[in-house]
Amino acid sequence: MGGLLSLASVGLKPAQDKQVELDTKKKILGAVMDISSIKEPNELLALYDQKVQSLVVDYNGNVVTQDAKGNPVVAEKVSIQKNYRLAAEDRLYPVFKFMNDQDPSKVEAYIFPMFGSGLWDWISGYLAVGSDLNTIRGVAFDHKQETPGLGARITSDVVQERFEGKELYNDNDELVSVKMVKGEGNPNLTAHEVDGMSGATLTGKGVNEMMVNYLTCYQGYIKKVKANGSSVAVN
Repeated sequence: MGGLLSLASVGLKPAQDKQVELDTKKKILGAVMDISSIKEPNELLALYDQKVQSLVVDYNGNVVTQDAKGNPVVAEKVSIQKNYRLAAEDRLYPVFKFMNDQDPSKVEAYIFPMFGSGLWDWISGYLAVGSDLNTIRGVAFDHKQETPGLGARITSDVVQERFEGKELYNDNDELVSVKMVKGEGNPNLTAHEVDGMSGATLTGKGVNEMMVNYLTCYQGYIKKVKANGSSVAVN
């Protein structure tokens, strides 16, 4: 019986890998554009290949092309969840660049994956920022088992759209990230604040911590791009 189960697992792996690839690319694109009208997997994968370039960097912002064993490193195959177990300085950090249609050498947005802890289990996200590396274009959050109707709302369009147009840096070019504040319908929110989720304060806190933690880890790369232009972002 064990042998049959093992064979079945091996036989299913290509299909499972394909689904993981599709889900990953769907989330990356979904952070920066509306893909609700795309129903066919092949259409989505073709759009991804047309619009997205990727690379992997280390904590200091240096491009990484091989792992410690000399194997090629592919951004789409880097497990953010597994890397999360490592010290921040030892992780690999994928970067996905959303390119301009008219000028394929021009970056429209940078998309950064991130991972953290919610109320009950893990949460994750893809954060898309414009070419200024400051203004948020969109986010795509996910979770394992946040409370239905409360913390699980981080995956809803209503909550995710609150981040669009918000800014990561203050006027002194200091990273402050964007914070979900307590409650909803808050007046006079700043460029660095969005409404929280009523009844899900701890999930919102997890999102806040995840964003600032990973944005801090991407600072080496972001500073190099700002200093040197997009050339550092092309491997």
